[in-house]
Amino acid sequence: MFRLTLSLLFLSLLVRSLVLVLSQGDLKDDLISDAYSSPDSPLEWDEFGYSDFKPDNELDPGSWCAIFEPDSSVLDTTEDPVMAEYYSAVKKMLWAVSRGEVRMMQEAAVEIEAAAVTGNPHAQSGLGFLYGLGQMRERNEDKAVLYHYFAAEGGNLQSKMFLAYTYSRQDMYDKAVNLYAELAEVAVKSFWISKDSPVIEPVRIHNGAEENKEALRKSRGEEDEDFQILEYQAQKGNAEAMYKIGQFYYFGLRGLRRDQAKALSWFSEAVKKGEPRSMELLGEIYARARGAGVERNYTKAIGCFKLASEQQLYSAYNGMGYLFVKGYGVEMNYTKAKEYFEKAADNEEAAGRYNLGVMYLKGIGVKRDVKLACKYFIEAANAGQPKAFYQLAKMFHMGVGLKKDLIMATALYKLVAQQGPWSTLSRWALESYLKGDVGKAFLLYSRMAELGYEIAQSNAAWILDKYEEHSMCMGESGFCTDTQRHQRAFSFWWQASKQGNEHAALRIGDAYYYGQGFFFFFFFKGMERDYERAAEAYMHAKSQSNAQAMFNLGYMHEHGQGLPFDLHLAQRYYDQAQEVKMMGSSEWCRPFLNMSNGVELGMAPSC
Repeated sequence: MFRLTLSLLFLSLLVRSLVLVLSQGDLKDDLISDAYSSPDSPLEWDEFGYSDFKPDNELDPGSWCAIFEPDSSVLDTTEDPVMAEYYSAVKKMLWAVSRGEVRMMQEAAVEIEAAAVTGNPHAQSGLGFLYGLGQMRERNEDKAVLYHYFAAEGGNLQSKMFLAYTYSRQDMYDKAVNLYAELAEVAVKSFWISKDSPVIEPVRIHNGAEENKEALRKSRGEEDEDFQILEYQAQKGNAEAMYKIGQFYYFGLRGLRRDQAKALSWFSEAVKKGEPRSMELLGEIYARARGAGVERNYTKAIGCFKLASEQQLYSAYNGMGYLFVKGYGVEMNYTKAKEYFEKAADNEEAAGRYNLGVMYLKGIGVKRDVKLACKYFIEAANAGQPKAFYQLAKMFHMGVGLKKDLIMATALYKLVAQQGPWSTLSRWALESYLKGDVGKAFLLYSRMAELGYEIAQSNAAWILDKYEEHSMCMGESGFCTDTQRHQRAFSFWWQASKQGNEHAALRIGDAYYYGQGFFFFFFFKGMERDYERAAEAYMHAKSQSNAQAMFNLGYMHEHGQGLPFDLHLAQRYYDQAQEVKMMGSSEWCRPFLNMSNGVELGMAPSC
């Protein structure tokens, strides 16, 4: 027996890590006969991560990129009158939630439905969203699923995300896994470079009961003081600052819009200063033609990789290895490719381990060895290599090298799929929130929420609770009533809690604990008090080391509310809560304990 531990925390889209423990019995030795492993088998994408570049609006048809980032979109919506009509309706919908114009939202919903009836799959996806949210339409989950199904059949990938998430919630993994597999492949094609490129920066706009001011400050782009200081240092000739600024612009990080021209300019200036990471990135850009006006040039790519590797930047060896394994700009040589990948892997480079995994999985220049391939993929995944997750998902999905496990395959595919081009919704939502356009931010987070993004579910719920009527929440025929808004917030918290969000689980527990008449950020009118369900939710939050949940469970044991009366167990939970609070692991709203003749509490659970 042996343990291989796989942590899935790297994406920051989950709020807890998932640990995979494999034994010898989980591995299979029948890889040689499987067509999946053949080095001559056709590849739908380049296993080494250098597939041809396609813009987001081609990978994600119907994307709102043409609205939010028209300068980066090659799609001319005026050429197709059907799409022009659809985008016009979407713009009207976004304008309506920004300005609180109910009549305009009604018009937008009518136009989206009219386009959907004609068979426009992207309008059908939009209509499914409106039915699912209950916005200008009576909330109807069956109709939401139906329209998303039609949209998915017509090629809308965001509706496929919706269906995959819906199927997985219903434990229909045989359907979910195939959809997530398709979406994960699109996500892999969208990665800008072969390394573990950050496709999105998911920002949680709250840290419990308060706004996450520090994270929001760092997302203000050129307005952020830290960015301005860094830019000043770059302008004064600091090579490391040049590299960081270039990276921010290249990937669109820290609240900046992608600007390849600025990125390349900064990288080039940094290279003149001898900055090795900029050399490597330029090598990647030349090898893949991933820059504004840059054509593929393997000679320049080799030069950049060599310069970087000479300065002991071991990740640059991956670029060299790739050129040799494919024979681009050099004579194909699997032995040299393997040597370069090994140099990278021996120096803790995740991409090097991933590439070695591909070679051993497919028998490229080496004898096939599925166990060794699996080992390399898990090591790469633990270091945050998204393509390694994709390979492991395929192995679980197809039963190649690993025993078939659709649940694990679904989870791994989903992690990769959530990095696809549709994840740009997160950037647009955050930009809107930072500009004070709470209505637009809420709508965009709601769209992401139905696609299964926990962080969007949490953000949407928090906006409803925090901003109440100023959230511009719209219901069936106008602005949401208090009841509609609170029910919608509860739905989002519930979904987030089911995906491991401890704060969401705590809020759900509070809702059941207090029942009707509970005010904190929200009021659950008509909800019956249910201590047992409250305890269940608190136990879920407690499993994530949440001090407040531990305190609440202690209180319920002390008073026999939904849990057996047990002072000793109550004291144990109180002690655990105090320990966790002292370690600073989570927020805790009840830091006071009065110990005398048992336990006396000042307040009941709530946070």
